[in-house]
Formats: sequence, C-alpha cells, structure tokens
Amino acid sequence: MSPAEYDFLRQFLKARSGLVLSNEKQYLIESRLLPVARKAGLASIAALVSKLRDPREAQLADAVVEAMTTNESFFFRDKVPFDHFTQLMLPQLLERRAAKRHLRIWCAAASTGQEPYSLAMCLKEMGPRLAGWRVEILGTDISNEVLDRARAGVYTQFEVQRGLPIQNLLKYFTQSGDQWTISAELRSMVQWRKFNLLESFAGLGQFDIVFCRNVLIYFDQPTKADIINRIGKLLAPDGYMVLGAAETVVGLSEAFKPVPDRRGLYAPNLVAAGGAAPIAGVRVAGLGGF
Repeated sequence: MSPAEYDFLRQFLKARSGLVLSNEKQYLIESRLLPVARKAGLASIAALVSKLRDPREAQLADAVVEAMTTNESFFFRDKVPFDHFTQLMLPQLLERRAAKRHLRIWCAAASTGQEPYSLAMCLKEMGPRLAGWRVEILGTDISNEVLDRARAGVYTQFEVQRGLPIQNLLKYFTQSGDQWTISAELRSMVQWRKFNLLESFAGLGQFDIVFCRNVLIYFDQPTKADIINRIGKLLAPDGYMVLGAAETVVGLSEAFKPVPDRRGLYAPNLVAAGGAAPIAGVRVAGLGGF
C-alpha cells in the first residue's frame, strides 16, 4: 500500500465513520481490508482504493467501514453503568415521569446488542413497578452486520459467559447446541436502526437516557465535542448521559456535568444552558437532586 493510498483510506474512514487512524496503523488496514478486497474480486488494497474513489460503489464503501469498525461488546459490560441505571436513573425518572409513564433510552453504537438487552433485563427485573409504563429502547450502530445479529438475539456460549449472570441466562435465554437465543419478549423491547453518529440527530426525538459508551475514544477532539453537544440537545433537561470508563466531557463540552460519585454518569449542565441548576439533595423546579 502506497502512502497516498493509506492517506486516502484514512481520510475516507474519518469522513464516513469518524474513525481516526494514526500513521502507524497501516498494518491494521491491510489485515482488515484485504479480505474485503478479495471478497469483491479485487487483487490488492490499491485496487480497492481505486474502486472506492467511485461514488457509485456505496456497497463496497459500507463493507470497508464495517470491516474497520470495532464491535467489542458483552452483557453488563463494566457493571457500574448498570448499577447507576437501576439505583439512580430509573428511580429518579420513574418518580419524575409518573404522570406520563413513558421513558425513552438510546444506546448509541450498540454493536451486537448486549448493552440494550442488558438494560431490557434490568427493566424486566423491576416487575410490577413498571406496569402500565411504556419504555422504548433504541439501539443504533453504523454496521448492518452487527445490527442483524442484534435483531436475531443469538449468542455463542462464549458471549453469554462474558458478564451475564447465570440466573439471567436461564431466565431469558433458550439453548440450542452451543448457541443461546434471547427471549422474544426481550427482543420486542428494543428497536434497531442503522445510524452514523456523524449524521444529524434530527428525527431521533428526545431521550431520557443516552448510553454512548466506548465509541468516542475512536474520534478526534472536535468530533467528540460535536457529538456530546448534539446529545445534549436531544436529552431531556433532567435526563442522563452515560459514557465509557475512559471517556469524559472535561475539556470538550459545557453541556454536561458529572453526577457526583457516579463514575461515567453525566447530567445536563443547566447553568451553562441558561437554566436553574439542581442543588444536591434538594428538589428544584420538579427535578430530583443528585
């Protein structure tokens, strides 16, 4: 691969997916894109680049982006965010939304579905407390391939052993050989949609909770800031945003502030937005204190 071809692929991937590759990642591109080239009947990365320069090659372009996207996910990943979900976010929001009994949750970069389904299990475990409530979970990803897997809800023995409590496995999955299928009831709780975080968020609607974990680390600083600020515009003023353990809004955006003693959890910064700030432990303008 020539320097010019590598530079083209770096710019192509950044424009299409936000993925930023350093000068030392040439080996990664070759290892992941050579199979894509061969599947398309192309002999080399150079031939692949030549094809990608043709704007009519949309299907090939999607295949390249999917091959370069990291799709690491497992059930109840890192555990802490799910503790925040059951111990703080849900109790607060169930109280605040008691009149309309409706919640919307967005899992951005949902990959093969383990995160949305983990949240669905948390909701099911609440039992009668959610009777009469409408809770929508939207899972999005840039990759059609992983979304197809998420919709099917079929996981290998290895995948269900990563983070999933045995009681949840027995309660919500059925086994067929070395594969496990999540229940139709849980699958019906999640809607799936192909979505690129670089695109406009218009049309997604408002959310009470946004999980955007372990994806911002692949973007440059301006892209991270842009995504965080746009999430702030579609999040309810008393909602929550969850980032990955290695991610932060510090130095990127004034739209959010950390929730004290809750790693990775953020609330809209109403002071920066020109609104009244909730004071810890005090109910202000209908908002529960943190």
